[in-house]
Amino acid sequence: MKKINVILSFILLGFLLNSCNNDNTTRSYPYSVRMTDAPGPYDEVNVDILGVEVTGDAGQTVTLNVRKGIYNLLNFSNGVSTLIATDSLEISKVEQIRLILGTENTVKINNVSYPLSTPSADQTGLKLQVHQTLEQGILYSVLLDFDANKSIVSTGNGAYKLKPVIRTVEAAISGSIKGKVTPAGSMAVVTAVDVLTNLSYSTNVNASGEFLVMGLPSGTYNVTITPVSPLAPVTKSTIVVTTGNTTDLGTIILL
Repeated sequence: MKKINVILSFILLGFLLNSCNNDNTTRSYPYSVRMTDAPGPYDEVNVDILGVEVTGDAGQTVTLNVRKGIYNLLNFSNGVSTLIATDSLEISKVEQIRLILGTENTVKINNVSYPLSTPSADQTGLKLQVHQTLEQGILYSVLLDFDANKSIVSTGNGAYKLKPVIRTVEAAISGSIKGKVTPAGSMAVVTAVDVLTNLSYSTNVNASGEFLVMGLPSGTYNVTITPVSPLAPVTKSTIVVTTGNTTDLGTIILL
């Protein structure tokens, strides 16, 4: 069976409030953290979130108001997200986001739950580079793309480790591709390849046959839907993606 990527996305929104009456008044930037995912080859992927911090360009650290808890990533797919943290920043440049995880991380496979141990290097928090400048009147977002095939590692004897592999995408300057395959229930990997840079972005089809590839830089893509044998792959060529828009491929028939 082909490996299937799971995407975890944290959408970080920041925008400047109306400027105050004089230059001496501190400006405030509302900031929130949302989480989304895509379906994968697991029954559950549970992540224990304890905190979220952001670091400014001068080293300032702001601890956001977080909704602590254990989140099953598979509950959030195809654009569905959940708010996990929010606050008001008094810094205009965000250099880094630190995601602080607890110890109750688990993966369920074939109805059996396994603990996900975390490497010691990540126990102080997952450090994610952002380099984001907040300006007045602009809505900002950052997409964190979580590859579960690389992030959940089997160590043998029924043991698994969580070693997060995450790419950072500026969602404010990106678009998406969506579609639906039939027959519904077909397991399939969806890969969008930028024809200019040859960079690839992957997700997979959910139980309803739908898919959404998010965080794509504007450009032209070849999209391949690869189902499990005996169904044959289907490729849609020269699909144009523009900033802030979702390109709909419609219904794709798998034969």
